[in-house]
Amino acid sequence: MFKSRIFIMVVAILIAITLILTAAFVLWNYMDKANQNPQEQAQSSARDVKQAKKLTPDEVKQNTVIMKDVLTNLAGGNGKFIKLSFAFELENKKAKEEFEKLDSQMKAIVIQTLSDMTPEQVSGSKGFDNLTSALMNKMNPLLQSGKMNQILITDFVLQ
Repeated sequence: MFKSRIFIMVVAILIAITLILTAAFVLWNYMDKANQNPQEQAQSSARDVKQAKKLTPDEVKQNTVIMKDVLTNLAGGNGKFIKLSFAFELENKKAKEEFEKLDSQMKAIVIQTLSDMTPEQVSGSKGFDNLTSALMNKMNPLLQSGKMNQILITDFVLQ
């Protein structure tokens, strides 16, 4: 019975139909999600994110490292310089201790990042967001015991 050519053809056709229907179902679900408006997509992805443990103000203060008066020239060669102070909010006490041990490396990352930016790239709230996200992306991989939750710019002078 299994050596019959017709039987083998029927089984092959049934398998092909099953695969086509499965692919159509997956594609249909994918296209249905793609047709959502951006606000619905943001809300659905926000529901999937786990809530981090909310730190008390005392814990935030204990896990914050202050870096004062970082002064460097900006890119562009037009004699512009910037002086900034930062507050690095870390996830836990171990991460803070590790950050403090890597202080010189962290300051070097800040100076390198700033020296690659122009005055227009650093100015305004969008510039602050770009700078803090670039710093976070460069600094977080160096931390093994935790991560950086937030970077706050506490002083800003551009001349």
